[in-house]
Amino acid sequence: MDYLEVEGARGFVARLDHGGDWRAQIEAFAADEGVRSAFFIGLGAVQDAEIYFYDQDDREYDAVEFDEPLEMAACLGNVSDLEGEPFAHTHAVLSREDGSTVAGHLNRATVFAGELYVRTFDVPLERAHDETTDLDLWPL
Repeated sequence: MDYLEVEGARGFVARLDHGGDWRAQIEAFAADEGVRSAFFIGLGAVQDAEIYFYDQDDREYDAVEFDEPLEMAACLGNVSDLEGEPFAHTHAVLSREDGSTVAGHLNRATVFAGELYVRTFDVPLERAHDETTDLDLWPL
């Protein structure tokens, strides 16, 4: 395991805009505030969503779209630089009206209502290609 000790620098609470894209709003916030590394948690509801699942054998993301209202039961992730731009690596657990859930890497979702807590780190983190997984990971 590789690791890096970091201190929390700034904390934010945010309300996402109704009708906007969940992940894109996090990335826009990071760009506006100059956030180069952070951790976030959130909750709320979305009107639709696209979830990615990474196929470890094929080394490709498979997308699954949900065109229905969903509760954002849990959302967590981190912000770091990817090719010079903020990237919000976002995972979500979404629940349906019947209580069943879908989960995975959140690519996009239309916000109905959303709240976030964001804690920045005191060091920038930049993603780089990892040969073993074929993913863009932190080279700590």
